[in-house]
Amino acid sequence: MTKESSKAPPLYPKTHLLAASGIAALLSLALLVFPSSDVEAKKTTLSLELESPAEQLTQDQDAADAVQATNEPVASPFAQIENSAEDTQETAQAAPEPAPAPIVEEKKAPNHREVIVTKGDTLSTLFAKVGLPAASVHEVLSSDKQAKQFSQLKHGQKLEFELSPDGQLTNLHSKVSDVESISLTKSDKGYAFNRITAKPTVRSAYVHGVINSSLSQSAARAGLSHSLTMDMASVFGYDVDFAQDIRQGDEFDVIYEQKVVNGKAVGNGPILSARFTNRGKTYTAVRYTNKQGNSSYYTADGNSMRKAFIRTPVDFARISSKFSMGRKHPILNKIRAHKGVDYAAPRGTPIKAAGDGKVLLAGRRGGYGNTVIIQHGNTYRTLYGHMQGFAKGVQTGGTVKQGQVIGYIGTTGLSTGPHLHYEFQVNGVHVDPLGQKLPMADPIAKAERARFLAQSQPLMARMDQEKATMLASSKR
Repeated sequence: MTKESSKAPPLYPKTHLLAASGIAALLSLALLVFPSSDVEAKKTTLSLELESPAEQLTQDQDAADAVQATNEPVASPFAQIENSAEDTQETAQAAPEPAPAPIVEEKKAPNHREVIVTKGDTLSTLFAKVGLPAASVHEVLSSDKQAKQFSQLKHGQKLEFELSPDGQLTNLHSKVSDVESISLTKSDKGYAFNRITAKPTVRSAYVHGVINSSLSQSAARAGLSHSLTMDMASVFGYDVDFAQDIRQGDEFDVIYEQKVVNGKAVGNGPILSARFTNRGKTYTAVRYTNKQGNSSYYTADGNSMRKAFIRTPVDFARISSKFSMGRKHPILNKIRAHKGVDYAAPRGTPIKAAGDGKVLLAGRRGGYGNTVIIQHGNTYRTLYGHMQGFAKGVQTGGTVKQGQVIGYIGTTGLSTGPHLHYEFQVNGVHVDPLGQKLPMADPIAKAERARFLAQSQPLMARMDQEKATMLASSKR
């Protein structure tokens, strides 16, 4: 071993070594306690990613509610958590934290109460739920004759109470329909009743349907209400026999008035225009009100949809027996002419007068049971047999209008089941009502034809456009 290789490393003073160890320890501690900004940022990102969707939705909704209640910008929900009491007063004044929405709501209406009617509820039980004594119910109901409407409760109905600071009822309000609400407001003279009816706006709506089952089912599936379906059948009832002519693949288009309150449909008005394709033949109808204020339906070119007689006196019935001169009677069991058409339908189904006329009979007539016979001018006569009963106001010697309900399907007389026996006579001779060519009513007056076409043509064009748009979107 040489002299240089055996030379020991330089020695540092002991105090230097202790100082170096202390500095190293302090640096390690600083790194543990104060991580770098990059590390902290990664942790924040990770915590955001690990938040469950439900937690994010709740926090986002809380922030949105606070914005709506205060109209002030809201910081991240995480910033609200990170801000501590160590913030300086200056910082707090520069960025005030908005008050939570629920607290604001409480301050706005501290004496407001709401209850929802459930099964078994009465006005007394609802008053009790908001802390009002039973005597208040009597006071309210006896205050005004119309106040009793508050006792006509419906399941799901909401009652809103306004109370005075000492807990007395000052106002009671309830919405009874989409367009109507009622209220009672206390005054020096007691409670005053008030009814508020919202005036709906009217717009037109379009619907298209294809029949692949019954008309009523297909119309409901397309979005047409039951009442509008009945109206459509009435409009085309002069040309289409809805008891036997409807086939799978038939189509209809309808534009109708729709009543709207606050963006919600609350009712329907009349059909404005319609088109019905039956067995490949298309019928059109347009509602027109003349200068005298009378409304009726016409074809798109101005001919009347209204004939002298309705094709079928019972809506959506089934023909159980046709006109025949050699049919075997189901009860008498012998060959006997069947000089009419039988329409089978559920007991109580309305029967309509086929046309305007005078009632020759509304009473019993042998095997026909309860019967109505109507004389239409000098040429035509119709008979309706086996009725369960007669409609109010229909009596011998009176008059009826086309489409007016005159009675209801029954089984009176010689009948094996509920149905209408319907006969049609021309100059005293029985004819087949299904094969009889019906006389037409008057078309649009020449003086109003231009005005009619100005309404008819845009409606027909809109149905074409709406249908084309709907079919195009369904192919995408």
